[in-house]
Amino acid sequence: MELKNKKVLVFGAGKSGIGASDLLAKAGACPIIFEGNVNTKAEDVIAKTDGTYEVQVLIGELPKEVKESLDLVVLSPGVPTDLPIVKSFYEMGLPVWGEVELAYQTGKGKVLAITGTNGKTTTTALLGKIMSDAHDSVFVVGNIGTPYTSKSFEMQEDSITVAEISSFQLETSVTFAPAVSAILNITEDHLNRHHTMEEYIRVKELITQNQTKDDYCVLNYEDEVLREFGMHTVPKTVFFSSVRKLEEGIYLDGDQIILKTETEETPVVKTGDLKILGQHNYENVMAAVAMAYYAGVSMESIRKSVCEFTAVAHRIEYVTEKDGVVYYNDSKGTNPDAAIKGIQAMNRPTLLIGGGYDKGSSYDEWIQAFDNKVRYLVLIGATKYAIKETAERLGFTNVILCEDLQEAVAVCKEKAQPGDAVLLSPACASWGQFDNYEQRGDKFKEYVLA
Repeated sequence: MELKNKKVLVFGAGKSGIGASDLLAKAGACPIIFEGNVNTKAEDVIAKTDGTYEVQVLIGELPKEVKESLDLVVLSPGVPTDLPIVKSFYEMGLPVWGEVELAYQTGKGKVLAITGTNGKTTTTALLGKIMSDAHDSVFVVGNIGTPYTSKSFEMQEDSITVAEISSFQLETSVTFAPAVSAILNITEDHLNRHHTMEEYIRVKELITQNQTKDDYCVLNYEDEVLREFGMHTVPKTVFFSSVRKLEEGIYLDGDQIILKTETEETPVVKTGDLKILGQHNYENVMAAVAMAYYAGVSMESIRKSVCEFTAVAHRIEYVTEKDGVVYYNDSKGTNPDAAIKGIQAMNRPTLLIGGGYDKGSSYDEWIQAFDNKVRYLVLIGATKYAIKETAERLGFTNVILCEDLQEAVAVCKEKAQPGDAVLLSPACASWGQFDNYEQRGDKFKEYVLA
């Protein structure tokens, strides 16, 4: 769509919405920012824009005459598509895009896109490093922290965009078509938004909807949903596996990652040469390697980049060792499946800090994954009572309830013995006590280092 002089409603005044508004102004459109939260001040929203254009800001309700004058609606990822007002846009026949669609339509070059319930940030960061080491113009964007919309105007025909894409963003993609996509895994998450697992799976699989037979999709062979999905995709499927040798694809064989094509078998890297821990991280490495390889990067260059890569912040991030106790920040463990990966990576007795915002998850599998490693479960946030009840029902009784993260860190310091680990891996979102998981992880590090 030609955006020049189009009247575009940007729904949501957060980071994504501001980025979308700035981009629309650069493209010659006339953005209107709409924020449903009545406590928001219009002048505060305007102050967050880049200041190079005039923008109308509407708070609380959208006037009928404005609604009827629109050419396009751009939804921020946090705005559910089943809101009555959003449904009314569709009923009017208005195009409804998400932030990713807007960025894709205004950007240039090749896109490599990653989704999945867990591992997205690590895989995106690693793929970003591999591509940046091999190419001059590379943008690493999306949920990893840099809005896609904030960079799309800088992209050229030879640019490569590595994008971390959430289910919320895929819901509103229309023409988005990565040259190489990856779905790392699909486990229960965001059911408060998508309502059913079937819908969550459908939305994740939308990452391939516009790919062609000349494109690639990298999938986890050990995820039954994705294994079945991979049998029917339009793009060429490349599977990865951490538990078996594949006839074709990329797999872990003992301590060696192997890439096997129709014609040859190539050793990629030994796990002992990597700076990141745990089987889940070896899966992330395999996904990133496969994506880079099928995007045309030489194996020699890939191997060098992979061996130099260090863990991303908030994902089983080493913080410090004090009095013989090692502290790890896994604040990115925002659902039970991610938190299971955190506890599985621990190689010593662990005091585990969990709990937070209630996304409607079940905690049984997380508790069952403790595998005699967890000495104490220290809980905070809205979910602490529900998690305590689940733990005790499953026979784990060393549970301590705390008011906040600072108290939880103090309790762990008091209870920990030399040789233990203290792990923040909450299995829950951070909202309620924190703005986001990064703030939660930063506070944890601050309390530990103090």
